[in-house]
Amino acid sequence: MYILADNITSPLGNTTSQNYLTVKAGRSALRQYQADDISTESYTAARFTQEQWDEMAINGLTRFEALAACSAQRAIRNAGIDITRDDVVFILSTTKANIENLTTGDEPQEAFTPSTAAKHIAAYLRFTSTPIVVCNACISGLAAIITANRLLESKAYKYAAVCGADVLSRFTFSGFQSLKALSADECRPFDIERIGLNLGEAAATIVLSDQPSEFHIAKGAIRNDAFHISSPSKNADGAFLALQDIGAKEISEDLAFVNAHGTATLFNDQMEAVALSRAGLSHVPTNSLKSYFGHTMGAAGVLETIISLEALKDNIVLASRGFEENGTSVDVNIISENRPTTNKAFIKMISGFGGGNAAILVTQKVADTPEIAHTQQCHIHTSHSITINPHRATLDGQMLDINDTRKNLLVEIYKRFIGDYPKFYKMDPLSRLGFVASELLLRNVKEKVESIILFNNSSSVIADKNYWATAIDKDNSFPSPAHFVYTLPNIVTGEIAMRNGIHGETSFYIIPTKDKNVIDKIIYSFTLQESFSSAITGWIDYPDDEHFSAELRIIRKS
Repeated sequence: MYILADNITSPLGNTTSQNYLTVKAGRSALRQYQADDISTESYTAARFTQEQWDEMAINGLTRFEALAACSAQRAIRNAGIDITRDDVVFILSTTKANIENLTTGDEPQEAFTPSTAAKHIAAYLRFTSTPIVVCNACISGLAAIITANRLLESKAYKYAAVCGADVLSRFTFSGFQSLKALSADECRPFDIERIGLNLGEAAATIVLSDQPSEFHIAKGAIRNDAFHISSPSKNADGAFLALQDIGAKEISEDLAFVNAHGTATLFNDQMEAVALSRAGLSHVPTNSLKSYFGHTMGAAGVLETIISLEALKDNIVLASRGFEENGTSVDVNIISENRPTTNKAFIKMISGFGGGNAAILVTQKVADTPEIAHTQQCHIHTSHSITINPHRATLDGQMLDINDTRKNLLVEIYKRFIGDYPKFYKMDPLSRLGFVASELLLRNVKEKVESIILFNNSSSVIADKNYWATAIDKDNSFPSPAHFVYTLPNIVTGEIAMRNGIHGETSFYIIPTKDKNVIDKIIYSFTLQESFSSAITGWIDYPDDEHFSAELRIIRKS
């Protein structure tokens, strides 16, 4: 699909042009701060000033919602489309949305879950279709662009506005501190002296259409490491597969550059270097934008795609600020100074918790660029299904003989039917629910399932509150890294993938209500991909111990 318009709202400026020109000039939004409202110790991050927040304030919206709305509104205005039409969809990419509203721990889920934020933003902007939240950890932004591309290709919608956004809060900051992932100084992606990342806040929006324009998203892929829920694969399996699936090696000589995730953490940069090498891209100019904006979480994939697009228009490969000497075990062509290019395509790659990896190929439309044909029909069938609620579990229409109910139900199912995976007891309730449901679904399946596509409404509300209980007392906190990782709802897909060696797509969507029409559109657009063969899909929600629900099925291409 084609790119109509975009916007970046960050500490560097309120327009794409302001942000791009500042980056091109080598200036960064990263600043050093003393201990304050979000951190008990000094740190380096990219933050909006209070004056910038005041300018963006919208009556009735939270800080997060106002930030996303401002960016989306500017991009939509530039696109010149009527968003009140029912063939226009709003897709929000975020990791934690309004999580800063979780203060005492007693707040209702509506105060901080992404589905509520998406509903508020969509209503303010006057969208009439149901908003969709992509919550796939750090790959959310790129996953949202890929989702939008598919929905447009499948003719479910004619236009899509994809907005990625996140704000800094003590919740998020303490979590990354507990993981020992932060650098006190400016980050140095891929450099031999890199020691960690910096966080940043921003919003970025891209408007896509099926109407031809100069630049388009040619291909996209999401793949899982099936290795660990918080550490990347040493062999870079997921990242390599994503690059392979978009045909990276075949078009390597036509690439202007690869924009890597480049968080400046030891393991991420090493993994990406291995992925680039395995994909035959070691010689391609490569950069990271984290030393300009910090890691903007749910905004990163969208923001960095837009900056890369501007660089492509400008015939420039942007420098990786802070890079001096390669610090990975394989050679990669990291760019330390801006350089010219005449090539008209780039790859954006990204990775995140839950084992997720994504990559897209963006190309400039030229006269002899062939149109890509897309299959518009796919027949699928359901081979197995399972339903679990607080009172019963039903597999393929047969009720399981279980005595305990409510929160004890999942433990009894595990003990009686599984019993060989002690990590179950470390999982949050949402992941436990997904794990036992998938184990029962797969126990008599002979053919391997390739992908996982799940939906819910309440995100990871139980894990959010459990983690916050370890960090709520600023002076006496003991933030738990084990709890923090599960505050991303897509971790349930990572747990299932790791248990079953699933290297295909793993995606998690949050919607305001259990809207079958929206769910069916997303699933159908996914099944149209050439790589689709089978998937676990369906609804899985755990707002509390009295109301959890899993309605999953295995679908296969007929």
